[in-house]
Amino acid sequence: MSLKIESGKTIKLALPLIFGELAQMLLHIIDTAMIGALGGDSYKQVAAAALALSVINIPFVLGIGITMSVSQLVSMAKGKGDDGAISHYFYNGFWLCAVAAVLISVGLELGQNILFHLGQDEEVAQLAQPFLRVMGISIIPMLLFMTLKQFTDGLEYTRTAMVLSVLSLPLNVFINWLIIFGNWGFPRLEMVGAAYGTLITRTVIFLILAYIIFTHRIYKPYMSLRKEQWQLKKKSIKELLNIGVPSSLQVGMEAGVFAVSAIIVGSFGAMQLAAHQIALQCASFTFMVSMGLSQAGSIRTSNAFGQSDKIRIGNIGKSTLLMSLGYGIFCALFFIALKGTLPLLFLEDDGSGTGNSAVIGLASSLLLLAGLFQISDATQAVSAGILRGIKDVKTPTLLIFVAYWVLGLPLGYWLAVAFDMKASGIWLGFIIGLTFSSLSLTKRFFNKLK
Repeated sequence: MSLKIESGKTIKLALPLIFGELAQMLLHIIDTAMIGALGGDSYKQVAAAALALSVINIPFVLGIGITMSVSQLVSMAKGKGDDGAISHYFYNGFWLCAVAAVLISVGLELGQNILFHLGQDEEVAQLAQPFLRVMGISIIPMLLFMTLKQFTDGLEYTRTAMVLSVLSLPLNVFINWLIIFGNWGFPRLEMVGAAYGTLITRTVIFLILAYIIFTHRIYKPYMSLRKEQWQLKKKSIKELLNIGVPSSLQVGMEAGVFAVSAIIVGSFGAMQLAAHQIALQCASFTFMVSMGLSQAGSIRTSNAFGQSDKIRIGNIGKSTLLMSLGYGIFCALFFIALKGTLPLLFLEDDGSGTGNSAVIGLASSLLLLAGLFQISDATQAVSAGILRGIKDVKTPTLLIFVAYWVLGLPLGYWLAVAFDMKASGIWLGFIIGLTFSSLSLTKRFFNKLK
């Protein structure tokens, strides 16, 4: 009965997080779909966007990992009933994440020429460069928004950020419609217009959330303590980094594998890369639900950890893992059933068997493999989250490293090259790595409960 009760509480917290994550993921899917609607050999621009995002994603998710420390320490302080600590961690966390965001953005600007040294199609690399530069700037408002969101999530006020994320979708679509296609007299910027749409949208939602936090009554108890608590302290920064750095490495290693895999697949040609990007977008979209469950489980276990309630930690962890297992099975069946339909959301099939039509066929076969790893993907994300909630981050980081960089990527590359499986070989490597990660992290959580 207690597992059922905890499941209900976790779902209640997770739903706004899930809708928020899905909305952010939809921004990328909308961009890809609208770029794919440009006509002609639009798969080349889809491939260029994939290349740029593969370079951006590694440092970007490292920054997201740093923001996760804010929700963990805020939730722990809430469990202890310490409003002063909540206000203090918010202030220190915001400035830590702001510095990280600027460093990441500047690093991408300085390193943009890496696009031409990755063995990619020259035309694809040329198209990707201006897109990467604008998207690199958009990391700053996005990481600042994520920091504020982690603060509100840690307090279990999750709806505001969710609503803003959902409302950002029509705004993004409208801006894209104006500047991707050049409507209403605006310049036709094509794929670069999608990057500007993302930058504008991210800036707007960051500013609105900041205004709400500083003015709404529910945050007043923490904002009113700013004179006493808003000082940068080395000890607090260290606490944030002790959670944030391993969390960054965890999500960074996963994103890094997908980014490097995109570069490897790109060496097999633009069609393979475009098909890989379509399958990855679909898998990433379903993963956002797992991420929402992971964040909710992490926040709730962190709160219970702050109260030293070991029984509740166990019930929250077990119930969240069971939900992730059920969700993973559902996703696997969904991908297998709709493998031929989902690619049509991204490209138009002219039935020629070449160009866009060939890419759709390749993407359909990759979606079969993407369906197979949905179960492991969901359970490993949740197990890592609940371990983070009890401040167990160092050993899980090592296990994730082994899963992705010792097993998944090397085996995937071997299958792709030695057996000429190309993108399919890379996806089989994903399945192997994710399965190891899921089993080892879940086992570690149950060992911790003992």
